[in-house]
Amino acid sequence: MQSVKISKSKSIGLINSSAVCIMALVCSLAAVVTALVFIVLHLKPTTTAAQSIGVCYGQVANDLPPESDVINLYNTNGITRMRIYNPNHSVLEALRGTNIELVVGVANEDIQSIANSATDWVQTNILAFVPDVKFRYIAVGNEIKPQDPAAQFVVPAMQNINAALVAANLQAQIKVSTAIDLSLLGSSYPPSAGSFSDTAAPYINPIVGFLANTGAPLLVNVYPYFSYLGDPANIKLSYALFTEPGVVVTDGPFGYQNLFDAILDAVYYAVEKAGGPNVEVVVSESGWPSEGGDAATVDNAATYLRNLIGKVKSGTPRKTGKAIETYLFAMFDENLKGPAETERHFGLFSPSKQPKYQITFN
Repeated sequence: MQSVKISKSKSIGLINSSAVCIMALVCSLAAVVTALVFIVLHLKPTTTAAQSIGVCYGQVANDLPPESDVINLYNTNGITRMRIYNPNHSVLEALRGTNIELVVGVANEDIQSIANSATDWVQTNILAFVPDVKFRYIAVGNEIKPQDPAAQFVVPAMQNINAALVAANLQAQIKVSTAIDLSLLGSSYPPSAGSFSDTAAPYINPIVGFLANTGAPLLVNVYPYFSYLGDPANIKLSYALFTEPGVVVTDGPFGYQNLFDAILDAVYYAVEKAGGPNVEVVVSESGWPSEGGDAATVDNAATYLRNLIGKVKSGTPRKTGKAIETYLFAMFDENLKGPAETERHFGLFSPSKQPKYQITFN
């Protein structure tokens, strides 16, 4: 075969062409990498199982560490979400510049005045700290009952706060809700029968309507401990602690091995019947006391908390595979709570910042 000779000039031209192609490829790859870095840095993270756990920071005590130490304790334990019950400015100042997402409460006693006007409250407690503090939800009241004097003012207060957020163009970032307890349910067994009571309906239905219109979740305090305590003859301790090996309640296609799932799905059914089929539910409190009453032991509390953290990653039988945003109650034992002795012993840490249990939060 005759060999093909390439002149020196042609050879140099081929080399130059190859170099140009390589440089173009490098530039293209650099552009792709830059674009990916931009996306990672600028896209808002979605809720995943690893982000689903927060901890409530109650302060009904006279022996708690300084707020700055508390924030450090959250950070060192990888706790990325916090709930507080009023806009304590010492806490808000300590949160500046952190990545902790915050649920901030409107105190029950402040709801009536905010139903008249929320402008000052939002300016003083939210706008003054944005964007340094990462507000997630504003909870207008905690466990308001339909018969409470504040009940009639909850929805107007929510509307006013939301209007102030809209005016500040923050309505997509910060959602307005309220935190309820399970006493509003009229039926919860089986879960598919879940519905709000006739007494609660005139109170809760407008709230659900507001949440549906604004894309906000309903905050619900869920305590299998108190459900067990109220009916130990029919509710097994293992069912409340997530340790029951088999299905205890069968409800159509769904089988329930623990009380937490059954309660939460009952709430989902109730919210749907109240006009909120697409309203999400956030567990704004859940915990177990370590002493002070029946079944209140360190072992039971540790078992409940560890199993709860594992459970919420996978959802309920009706919402399988969907992580449940959950806030453990509470960060510390609170020595001024009551009247029940158990109320003083829900802390994950002692006031000295020592952990009561070996728990991995996320």
